[in-house]
Amino acid sequence: MTATAQNTSHETAVARYFEAWNAADAEERGEAVAAAWAEGGTYTDPLAEVAGHEGIAAVIGAAHERFPGFFFRPLGAVDGHHGIARFGWELVSEADGSAPVAGFDVIELAEDGRIRAVHGFLDRVPDGA
Repeated sequence: MTATAQNTSHETAVARYFEAWNAADAEERGEAVAAAWAEGGTYTDPLAEVAGHEGIAAVIGAAHERFPGFFFRPLGAVDGHHGIARFGWELVSEADGSAPVAGFDVIELAEDGRIRAVHGFLDRVPDGA
């Protein structure tokens, strides 16, 4: 695979990742998670460690419950090589544009281009989170 093709696959995987994290309701979220993550895919960050589409969708749903009226957006470019990519993100208020939560994720891609694993890091969190 060429470097350009790899970059495209990384960017596609990250775009699907954000679609899942920004899905508005449970049905849409379930479809978006299945499109983004491989069967048996995992998500791990300091607050969660889950596997499978249902577990991942539940973590995303819990974030929406904790931060209603917020959305996730990428910070900077996607950097990747082989089947691994990294990118920054922040959680932004639709009301005032504040971003109380920010982090950095590393993803591993499966053969089909979907995410096999996410390793998340939280760089900025509000007190009490």
